[in-house]
Amino acid sequence: MPIYKHSPYHIVKMFEEEVAHYTGSKYAVAVDSCTNALFLCCKYLNVKEVTIPSKTYVSVPMSIIHARGDVIFDTTAKTNHWSGVYQLKPYPIYDAAKRFTSNMYIKDSFMCLSFHIKKHLPIGKGGMILTDSLEAVNWFKKARYEGRSEKYYKEDSIETLGWNMYMTPQEAASGLALLQSYPIHNEDLIEKNGYRDLTEFSVFKDCKIIS
Repeated sequence: MPIYKHSPYHIVKMFEEEVAHYTGSKYAVAVDSCTNALFLCCKYLNVKEVTIPSKTYVSVPMSIIHARGDVIFDTTAKTNHWSGVYQLKPYPIYDAAKRFTSNMYIKDSFMCLSFHIKKHLPIGKGGMILTDSLEAVNWFKKARYEGRSEKYYKEDSIETLGWNMYMTPQEAASGLALLQSYPIHNEDLIEKNGYRDLTEFSVFKDCKIIS
């Protein structure tokens, strides 16, 4: 048995509960980045073809491809004029890296947040998945932590593979502290000088394009 009285990881749970309360979601699962939040959502839903704006951050299509999905870039002006959040179509996954405001949660979805130093809640690095599915929460929690349960390591029974994508207590503590004086409403962040069109990169040359 552990010799300590309080697990430092309890503060991660506290941070998750505060973010869920603030955003209006039923649950929130903390991870180490928005990129990995998107990856886990794509793995959970076993995505196939996924359509995204061609102007977004480069790690988004990479997350889809790493999850064994196929990326379709939508290059139309309407799709690329997104603000704060956009959908990874046709799945209920949303990249919400540029939005963090009260009651933002979209019902029956998986919304991926970013707590990067350049984002609304700048704890350094971190991400979170908002959802109202307890089944998904249970899968995400094991997937982010090498298949482990939330129990003492030597008492655990690991039955599934996972990844090293958990949020540290230090980052969660910083986020929890910042939330105590956080505004009720925040405007979406704007990418300085805009995003580059990802179809320009050779690494994505085999991806389909909608124009």
